[in-house]
Amino acid sequence: MSLLQELQDRSGNQCELCASKDNLSIYEVPPISTGGVDGSLLACSTCIEQIENPETTDANRWRCLNDSMWSEYRAVKVVAWRMLNRLKKEGWPQDLLDMLYLEDEDVRFAEATGEHLDESEKIIHRDVNGAILQAGDNVVLIKDLKVKGSSMVAKQGTAVRRISLDPENAKYIEGKVDGTQIVIITDYVKKMAEKE
Repeated sequence: MSLLQELQDRSGNQCELCASKDNLSIYEVPPISTGGVDGSLLACSTCIEQIENPETTDANRWRCLNDSMWSEYRAVKVVAWRMLNRLKKEGWPQDLLDMLYLEDEDVRFAEATGEHLDESEKIIHRDVNGAILQAGDNVVLIKDLKVKGSSMVAKQGTAVRRISLDPENAKYIEGKVDGTQIVIITDYVKKMAEKE
């Protein structure tokens, strides 16, 4: 069974956030390290657009989270938590956040993007050119790097896809090179353009 079919079965073929039945597709919850059924949800194009572009967020549209935050599925709860945190200045989302319960592991997943932090608290990761790096971005190594604890050398020009960010240190990112998960210093990477 495909991922889309599994999510359609799980959701009753409706958006797992707002219950719309139109323009549904898979949304992989960043940082996309798990993917699959546990790290994805079925969502309508309007929800996905507003999740990915905070400036388009219509707060009243997200009152649907009053229902969907009680989902038994991790990806749905995590997105609900993130959206409620984004909107908490509205007042009503804070009440829902106070009721929402997440397991410790789910809280770590929800906090992984750092979106819940105030701007002053956020750790900003930047590449060698000063471009802001986000979880899920693709980068290219700008020099050969010896991987500590192994004989492996990550070669200049190697693409590292779907990076994750160290939440405590702006200089560290993680990614897979030749199937091995490694820590990379941001001074040695350049963000890839979207179409690369």
